[in-house]
Amino acid sequence: MDERYDVVVIGGGAAGLSGALALSRARRQVLVVDAGAPRNAPAGHVHNYLGREGTPPAELLEIGRDEVAGYGGEVTTGEVVRVEREDDGFRVDLADGRAVAARRLLLTTGLVDELPDLPGVRELWGHDVLHCPYCHGWEVRDRAVGIVATGPMGVYGALLWRQWTADVTLFQHVGRAPTEEEREQLTARGITLVEGEVAALEVAGGRLSGVRLVSGEVVLRDAVVVAPRFTARADLLADLGLETVELEAHGTVMGSYVPADAMGATAVPGVWVAGNVANLQAQVIAAAAGGLNAGAAINADLIAEDTRLAVAAHRLIGVR
Repeated sequence: MDERYDVVVIGGGAAGLSGALALSRARRQVLVVDAGAPRNAPAGHVHNYLGREGTPPAELLEIGRDEVAGYGGEVTTGEVVRVEREDDGFRVDLADGRAVAARRLLLTTGLVDELPDLPGVRELWGHDVLHCPYCHGWEVRDRAVGIVATGPMGVYGALLWRQWTADVTLFQHVGRAPTEEEREQLTARGITLVEGEVAALEVAGGRLSGVRLVSGEVVLRDAVVVAPRFTARADLLADLGLETVELEAHGTVMGSYVPADAMGATAVPGVWVAGNVANLQAQVIAAAAGGLNAGAAINADLIAEDTRLAVAAHRLIGVR
């Protein structure tokens, strides 16, 4: 082993850095291993983060790294390729050949947005192609927004985004058609329903110009909303016997996550999770809160272990 730590945090986003900050302030030896590919990198700003509203994602992470380092925590750029239980802790192998030991693990690797397979979606993702109104609704308020339905949540999404703009068009791309009750709801709220498969998003000068249907018709839109599948980045935990589970809503699979208790403890002793890998709906501030909770729980668990070891040593000395 190159080094030994109380805790190795795998993932250096808001959840990982928040957990590392709490643990470093608790005078634990902490290493954060970050692959440098944050989920919100395409977004221009972080929103709904009290005190940091509108901060660029990269800037927020840089501030967090500096704070962790200020309390003695280590943050390194790299990729963890394997974790395995070893003795009373874990062995963590990095892609550069380095191996470190950890008494506890905190996995904050986030999730992958699996986008609909439509031309134009990927290149516009994060600025003109959106998914969360609480993240981006204000930025497209009163503009022409299109909802591309790829499942049973299309009507719900259209009604939700109607809060931010009166110009909403629901494109019934795939999935079941709206019921009569849902059609009445759309009409009552002034939402246009376009029935017909979407062929692609029209891109002009790197920006969205409209939605092109299979029929050839183009409907002008300033922003488009899609529903990705949210898949937890948790392959590393399979070797420890921990699997992800699917999250269903309204009869459709929304994604996968690692189950854990309220403080992030998993079914595998010594392993905690926080952020989007455990909570698909967590925005940045919620992910940071999850990391804090997990950090506190890990420290408490280590204190209990330290105390058991100290008592055992004390008794041994007494016997002698």
